[in-house]
Amino acid sequence: MDANPQICEYKEAASEIRKIVLRLIHETCSPHIGSSLSCVEILIALYFRLLDVSPRSAKDPNRDRFILSKGHACPTLYAVLYKKNFLSQADLDGFAQDGGALEHHPAMDLSRGIEISTGSLGHGLNMGTGMALAARIDGRSYRVFVLMSDGELNEGSNWEAIMFAGHHKLTNLIALVDANKIQALGRTKEVLDLEPFGPKWSSFGWHVQEIDGHDFEQIFGAFENLSSTRPNVIILHTVKGKGVSFMEDRLLWHYKSPDAQEYRIALEEIAK
Repeated sequence: MDANPQICEYKEAASEIRKIVLRLIHETCSPHIGSSLSCVEILIALYFRLLDVSPRSAKDPNRDRFILSKGHACPTLYAVLYKKNFLSQADLDGFAQDGGALEHHPAMDLSRGIEISTGSLGHGLNMGTGMALAARIDGRSYRVFVLMSDGELNEGSNWEAIMFAGHHKLTNLIALVDANKIQALGRTKEVLDLEPFGPKWSSFGWHVQEIDGHDFEQIFGAFENLSSTRPNVIILHTVKGKGVSFMEDRLLWHYKSPDAQEYRIALEEIAK
């Protein structure tokens, strides 16, 4: 048991979120369960503790902005938004359904807590950089958080944004990289090796931290150690399919939806 009761609370929330994600994907035969499960702790840390945004302030010009650049992992975002009362049960049940409110990739809807439409990889950080610069121009104090996948960093447009943000010292921009080491067609290292990954960001003027993306204490510790003079990136080392043994670190679960038996076994594992 963790000595910190709040960490225990977040771990329980992670189990609940994973159950919701499993249900959404199983019932709709949807893909991307591996990508969704790898970022659960990151989104819980943001929405349960770090982000200054709520259903009451969803359109407040001073709210923090969150962009899920890896939009294919939206089941996790939807589950967290539901837990934080941005989404209703009817919204959640309409995921990937004809006439439903929630699509396979996020569609901008501030009333439901979805800041921007995403899914075409390589665009989130660029939009976030523009938002961060706008905050400076407008004299606002909000922060912009962008969650990306490591495979997404194959896109050259990201590196233009990284260079731009470093040059302008956008200290209100926080990039989060869900480094689960697997992308659509194989292991990231084999498709297009990003190493030396951290030093690349650093060379463009970013403050870089690398942590275990499933460890809440490390996640919160990284946010307490953000730079106040440079844009920040936190590289979160994660496991694709985290929480379900037969899904973990397997490319198959980038696409596959669990059948009835796999769904039952997965739920049993998460409940332990």
